[in-house]
Amino acid sequence: MFERVKFMDFLNVDQVLQMIDVEEHMAAAEFGCGVADFAVALAKKLKNGRIYALDIQEEKLSVVRSRLALEKLRNVTTMLRDLEDSKGSTLQDDFLDIVVIPNLLFHAKNKYGIIEEAVRIIKPGGKILIVDWLKRSPFNSRNHVISPDEVKNMAGKLGLFLEKEFAAGDYHYALLFTKDLLRKGFRNET
Repeated sequence: MFERVKFMDFLNVDQVLQMIDVEEHMAAAEFGCGVADFAVALAKKLKNGRIYALDIQEEKLSVVRSRLALEKLRNVTTMLRDLEDSKGSTLQDDFLDIVVIPNLLFHAKNKYGIIEEAVRIIKPGGKILIVDWLKRSPFNSRNHVISPDEVKNMAGKLGLFLEKEFAAGDYHYALLFTKDLLRKGFRNET
């Protein structure tokens, strides 16, 4: 079922991002960025690109801005957004190469809407990486955890192609989807 990647016990952002082919000029977003671990790692890899760190809480974005200044990263834009709303990111259609959705779906009410927003803003051929908690994790509320199969089902309804599925540490799974190059419609080959 899962391709096993040798990670430490917990989520290692750099190792997860190694599963995506990136080029320095790409544009990416981290949905529900929190402290922006993925956005910061992407900013270092995409030196000539643009990264958007989106979160619903201004306090988190303030911390991210301080972190970006401390690390002298100038290619990240922070955005206060509700990603559960229709067109909640406010980014344009077919705009980004990569969208990362880490540890967000398990506590979102409109999980489908978040994935749908990622599909809207990703370019054809672009990648959507969803990382979330496994039900067996002692660090989350099992009541709201979304299984990999549930995510794949939603992605299939949105027509995404599942490229990779892998364990991202002992407590997380990761699903890498691709938006079809030829059309905005999609397929799920799981």
